[in-house]
Amino acid sequence: MEFIDLRSDTVTAPTPAMREAMAKADVGDDVYGEDPTVNRLQKMAAEQMGKEAGLFVPSGTMGNLAAVLTHCGRGDEVIMGNLGHTFLFEGGGIAALGGVHPHTLPNRPDGTLELEDIRGAIRDADNPHYPTTRLVILENTHNRCGGVAITPEYTRKVGELAREAGLKLHLDGARIFNAAAVLGVPAAELAAPVDTVTFCLSKGLCAPVGSVLCGSKEFIARVVRIRKQLGGGMRQVGVLAAAGIVALEQMTGRLAEDHLRATRLSDGLAAISGVEVEQKALSTNMVFVRLAEGVPTDSTKVEARLKDRGILVGAVGPRRFRLVTHYWIDDAAVERTVEAFSKVI
Repeated sequence: MEFIDLRSDTVTAPTPAMREAMAKADVGDDVYGEDPTVNRLQKMAAEQMGKEAGLFVPSGTMGNLAAVLTHCGRGDEVIMGNLGHTFLFEGGGIAALGGVHPHTLPNRPDGTLELEDIRGAIRDADNPHYPTTRLVILENTHNRCGGVAITPEYTRKVGELAREAGLKLHLDGARIFNAAAVLGVPAAELAAPVDTVTFCLSKGLCAPVGSVLCGSKEFIARVVRIRKQLGGGMRQVGVLAAAGIVALEQMTGRLAEDHLRATRLSDGLAAISGVEVEQKALSTNMVFVRLAEGVPTDSTKVEARLKDRGILVGAVGPRRFRLVTHYWIDDAAVERTVEAFSKVI
C-alpha cells in the first residue's frame, strides 16, 4: 500500500535535484573546515538568518543543545515555554549534558510567553540561593501550539526585555521559513532580535538530515568545540550539505503551497461530524484535530483504522491528532485523507 504520511514534515524524502546534488557534491574534511560544500551552506544559512556565521549540525536538537551549552554554564537557568520543543522533546539534554536548569512558563495559545511572566522569572543574580538566569528560548513556528507563526514584533519585545536584563535570546527556528512564508517577511527579520537561531533543513525543506545554528562569529567559534564534544564533528559531510543548499535555493519559496493544503485539509475535516479542528491564526502546515465529545473511540484506535486505509497521522493525545502537510502531500492526498477520516469516524 502506498501511504499518505501526514505524521510530520520530517518524513520527506529528498527531491531528485537533491539526490543529484548529493551525488556530485565537492567534499573535504569538515572537522578541518575544508569541506567546500559545507562552507557554502553555512555562509548561505548565515546570510538568510542575518547573522555573521553558521554551523552545520546533524539535527535541530543538537543545534539547540549546542546553543544552550555555549550560552550557559552548569547551574545556570534558561527561561522557556512549557510546550516548547527544547523542554518537551529533546531528551532533557540541557540538564543531562549541561547541568542547565529549565525554568518553564506557560505558553499562550499563540505560542508566545507573557512578557511579564518572563520578567518575573528572571532571578536575582545577587542571591546565592538561586540559579543564574542566562538565556530565554522562543520557538517559531511553535509546534505544540498549532504550528503558529510568531511575529517579529513579539520577538523584538522579548529581545529588548532580554537585553535590558543582560540575558541572551535563542530562537528554536526549526520551521522559521514556514513562519516567514505566512507572515510575508524575510526569515532574517524574524531572527533579527535574537542572538542565536537554529533552523532545520529536514523539516518541510526535504533535505534528508541536518540543521544550521547561526550567530556571531565569536559565538559560532565557541560552538565548534561543543559540537565536537557532542559527537557532531563530521567528515566529508558535503554530501549532506549539498541537499541543504538545494533546500535553501528551491524549497523555501514553495512553503505557501503546504500552508494552502493544510487549510484545505482543515476545512475538510471541520465538515465531518465528530471531528473538531483547532483553528489558529497564523497557522502554517500543521492541522490539530480532536475527537468530539461523545465519539466512542480514542485517537489510537482511529490512528490504526486510518493506517488500514493508507493514511498515517500522529496521535498526540488520547483524543487529539496532528497532521502535517509537506512537499509530498498533493491535493489528491488531502481529499483522500478527508474521505478516510469521514469513513473511520
